[in-house]
Amino acid sequence: MDRRQRASRLAARIVPPASVTGTTYGLIITGALLAAESGHHEGYADTIASAVLATALSWLAHAYAAALAERFESGERLRFAAVRDAVVHDLPILRGLMIPVLVLLVAWGAGGRLEHAVTAAVWSTVAALLALELAAGIGSRAGPRELAVDATVGAGMGLGVLALKALLH
Repeated sequence: MDRRQRASRLAARIVPPASVTGTTYGLIITGALLAAESGHHEGYADTIASAVLATALSWLAHAYAAALAERFESGERLRFAAVRDAVVHDLPILRGLMIPVLVLLVAWGAGGRLEHAVTAAVWSTVAALLALELAAGIGSRAGPRELAVDATVGAGMGLGVLALKALLH
């Protein structure tokens, strides 16, 4: 097995292909929220709770919207099973908050300043988006030029999160 195959398999273990959409969505939501707040809460607990609650609300909203759209398409009545299936299907959105929240928890445990921890969490979002894009490129056996394009797309999404931070503070 060559390096690219090993890298591709590792990426698939970290973020299974079936959950990439939700994970990426949750990552961007959490990063954008932290960028917008940029440490305006009084402490770590409030900041983490805010990130978790906002991402969880986005998860539920996404699942609800999918279940509602399915009802419009099928003409069926509201069923618990349909809502449950949509909620379970969109669970990977919650996976996306893990990296920035983990950065916040580590900084909190280390006694770091909240403002610096939030900045690190936002940058971890940028790094994760870049890593996901590169993992997809490696998995597709992209050449150096294609990997550069992949990296540019991932960095561009990350720069969007950073731009939000810059504009609001």
